[in-house]
Amino acid sequence: MKVEVKKVDALKREMKFEIPREKVSEAMDAVYNEIGKHAKVKGFRPGKVPRHILINSHGQLAKDETIKKIIPQAYHEGVSQQQLNPIDLPEITEVNLKDGILTFTATLDIRPEVEISKYKGTNVERKKSEVTEEEVLKTLEFFKKGRGDQEVAIDDNFAKGMGFPSLEEFKTALKRQIEFDKDRNNRMDVENQIVEELLKNAKLIVPQSLVKRQLYHRLNETLKRLKSQGLSEEELKKKAEELRVGLEGVVEREVKIYLILEEIAKLENITVTDPNENLPGKVMEFLLKEAKWTDSKV
Repeated sequence: MKVEVKKVDALKREMKFEIPREKVSEAMDAVYNEIGKHAKVKGFRPGKVPRHILINSHGQLAKDETIKKIIPQAYHEGVSQQQLNPIDLPEITEVNLKDGILTFTATLDIRPEVEISKYKGTNVERKKSEVTEEEVLKTLEFFKKGRGDQEVAIDDNFAKGMGFPSLEEFKTALKRQIEFDKDRNNRMDVENQIVEELLKNAKLIVPQSLVKRQLYHRLNETLKRLKSQGLSEEELKKKAEELRVGLEGVVEREVKIYLILEEIAKLENITVTDPNENLPGKVMEFLLKEAKWTDSKV
């Protein structure tokens, strides 16, 4: 097997493969043997159909199956031989089986080197989660407007209409919910502070194949949701380009953050064994423990 590797840019590699006749012939023999076991050809029992008959009746299928069989094996062997570390699945093009020789091209992105100068001891500030009476009153006003009761007093009767026995109990429940929301937002804010520091302190080139794949999935999910909300095909087409422009930068940032967290996991020997855990979450937990915390006055 011949493999030529061309460096397209810092991460992209183009691999040209040439599989010799012997290997192609060996793979094709195995494919024809498998086809012969199940092929239904008039005048012959399964497993007893001569090869030249199978070539006439199943030649294209055998060719397609041989290509499918060889390419993954050859690709993995070539990647190992060339000591490449792909970050994603390759794009296979220029597939040609002629005169018994199979040639194809695999284009791939290799895993980038991630340099992270500092990730422990990040200064983080957590906002307070206390709820003021003013915040509770604003929320009550919001509920009042939502019900369209502009002239109704916010009293026990109003609370009963919301499913609570008294205004005090309704206010207590609201306070608890507001505090929960603030607490969750404050946790996200602290994580964002760590992420911003990681992005400042890390150097890497983001593989565009990963960005492209993630963008495709995010776009599809969003468009499916919009379709379920009743948008027409024409409206969806217009929205798709708008969404693509808006999401591209977001997805690239997400991929970059993931690769940085993955590198920290490698440096700190952080692994995931529980299927309910995820690696970025576990790394963030580690970084939160390592951070230098201060309480905000706000």
